[in-house]
Amino acid sequence: MIQSLLIANRGEIACRIIRTARAMGVRTVAVYSDADAQALHVRMADQAIHIGPSQAAESYLKGDVIIAAAKESGAEAIHPGYGFLSENAGFAQSVADAGLIWVGPQPDSIRAMGLKDAAKALMAEAGVPVTPGYYGSNQDPDFLAREADSIGYPVLIKAVAGGGGKGMRKVDDPADFADALTSCRREATASFGNDVVLIEKWIESPRHIEVQIFGDTHGQVVHLFERDCSLQRRHQKVIEEAPAPGMDELTREAICMAAVRAGQAVNYVGAGTVEFIADGSEGLKADRVWFMEMNTRLQVEHPVTEEITGVDLVEWQLRVASGEPLPLAQQELSISGHAMEARLYAEDPASGFLPSTGRLEVCRFPQNAVRVETGVEEGAQISPFYDPMIAKLVTHGPTRKEAIATMQEGLDGLAVWPVRTNAGFLHAALGHTVFADGAMTTGFLEAHQDELVHTGEPDKAMLNDAARAISRYWNSGSLEKLAGFRLNRPVRRMVTFDVEGVEYEADANLPPTPGSHVISLRERGVLVTRHGRTMAALLKRGESAGGAAASNGAILAPMPGNIVSVLVAQGDRVSEGQKLLTLEAMKMEHTLVAPFDGIVAELEARQGAQVQVETMLARIELEEQ
Repeated sequence: MIQSLLIANRGEIACRIIRTARAMGVRTVAVYSDADAQALHVRMADQAIHIGPSQAAESYLKGDVIIAAAKESGAEAIHPGYGFLSENAGFAQSVADAGLIWVGPQPDSIRAMGLKDAAKALMAEAGVPVTPGYYGSNQDPDFLAREADSIGYPVLIKAVAGGGGKGMRKVDDPADFADALTSCRREATASFGNDVVLIEKWIESPRHIEVQIFGDTHGQVVHLFERDCSLQRRHQKVIEEAPAPGMDELTREAICMAAVRAGQAVNYVGAGTVEFIADGSEGLKADRVWFMEMNTRLQVEHPVTEEITGVDLVEWQLRVASGEPLPLAQQELSISGHAMEARLYAEDPASGFLPSTGRLEVCRFPQNAVRVETGVEEGAQISPFYDPMIAKLVTHGPTRKEAIATMQEGLDGLAVWPVRTNAGFLHAALGHTVFADGAMTTGFLEAHQDELVHTGEPDKAMLNDAARAISRYWNSGSLEKLAGFRLNRPVRRMVTFDVEGVEYEADANLPPTPGSHVISLRERGVLVTRHGRTMAALLKRGESAGGAAASNGAILAPMPGNIVSVLVAQGDRVSEGQKLLTLEAMKMEHTLVAPFDGIVAELEARQGAQVQVETMLARIELEEQ
């Protein structure tokens, strides 16, 4: 068995690996960048080594530096986690060449599945059904446009080296194909260093079903059943569950054995996920499921598989990497109950899901039966350098309905501030009738976004709970006033406070709202949480934050990031909604547009420049000015 392990990753997955390694008696070594010097994974590990600046390209993506850190620490093995270098065959080979153990599949397996076009050809040979599309080497834009025409719109442009929703664009109209291709290639180059794409037919009622497989060095490959990852936004998974709703035994057998054949075709060793797209228009059927890609690593959503099988997948990884056979045979694996995972992101749904950064002054995770996988704690800093996920919340129950109910109860007790999160969005999605019925597709969140995102006035019940709490905590005459006084009736106590720069007045005498939780911010006010939403009621009016476009036509950076394209010049005439420039932050592109018809009076944005939040990038003036 491996005795010492370096984890070439950060955040929640590093913490997750450390917990299992510690339980197995394995010494752990963490690596960290400047931004992560005080991170939780650094403090949890037995040893920690600094590997470079905050930018991932200068730290977590520097394979030679990580191998040097392993040598310096005396680690026997390297676990890559997911993301970063986890699917880099060259890095895996370098680890082996350095005499270290790579906790993952063989480099040849990674190469075989690393490029989506080659992987699909290999799967077709192995008898695994693949999605209709173009997977060839001709990358001429006009040729690709003709291929898209022949496939039939809508189509999906996908980077062959892509993953995590990066380098993917759905195109509904031929007129949009060229722009989508350019944007997709640019994002693919930035994320993966490879701008080659493939074109696939877009399935109109798609369900994203994936199968967890595991192989060992003794020739065994098993599956640990399927997961449903259909709840996605911009191709990024948001809520995952296992088993898949509506999956019958015949279809399960077909899809899971196809995944095993995929693993056998590349002599797979370790944890891997075979991803399929299913046409859910008539329910899940064995002949309407197609191979999409294989992820040659542990997946973010692996805890739901652990919950329904009782297996610790990280422990299996370490045992297999040590040369041991798989702990269980296929016939010994079974499904127990239902599990759900919700990804808690540092983002603001009410502002178009823009990433939110800053210090977690308040970070209270659920106290009920929710498994919390996180790499942060109260007081930690959410930086713009890495993925914006704060935590994964995982529940398990005898039935799907009970797993959902436990998750919603957990979200009720969650409080994060002042960093914004998608907790309210998650709560609303879990409570939607389409999701409750298990009838969702990958387009569910986009189609119902207006219903799921709270953008109006604060909840009246939350305002009253805030007033009641403020009155109870401070009991100061300056905070309340008499109103509506009448003989023989109770006095109403009205309390005034500030929410998001707006002054509100609420009744402090009303009873507390079921499901609401209140947290004191000491002399500043209180936090009220309900249905996943967090509202700060402050005693002193705060300054309102700037937006992407001010009323005077100023275009402000909504977050720290990198300018990847500038589409206008100073003096250009622009129309309302016209694209002005593209900002990349937290691995995603965000397009800023003109707020009204006018002229580009000022243009400060420069391609390649790094900008901070609320930096003035451009200013649009009405033409008559």
